[in-house]
Amino acid sequence: MPIYSEKVMDHFMNPRNVGEIENADGVGEVGNPVCGDMMTFYIKVKDNRLEDVKFRTFGCGAAIAVSSIVSEMAMGKTLEQAAAITPALVAKELEGLPKQKYHCSNLGAQALRKAIRNYATKEGIQIKGLEMKGDEDEGEEHEEKAC
Repeated sequence: MPIYSEKVMDHFMNPRNVGEIENADGVGEVGNPVCGDMMTFYIKVKDNRLEDVKFRTFGCGAAIAVSSIVSEMAMGKTLEQAAAITPALVAKELEGLPKQKYHCSNLGAQALRKAIRNYATKEGIQIKGLEMKGDEDEGEEHEEKAC
């Protein structure tokens, strides 16, 4: 069994911002068919900032902890700041993840970016940082890893 930091365990045992946002401004869903992790992020945007961030995650403890910390990291940020949240930043914020669980941090960042991209597409706006890399390209090196 992997060794988790206290912060990972806290966010797994007491996840923040769980749920759905009715009439969300953006929704992003990702999944890893190998390990079964599924994450959906919902965002509410006001004045170019994430006013609310919620998630629904089906998966292992690391996936739940990642979703929780990503929602906290993104709350109140501008769309550009939130789009800049990377898997490495997520893992660092959680005080590390076991190597075999690192792909979970990738899924969290990817789901958030997809929600932001969904909002930007609906609004017909460009968000700095999203054009750099498509979500489809993110995390391919971790996709084959099982939980």
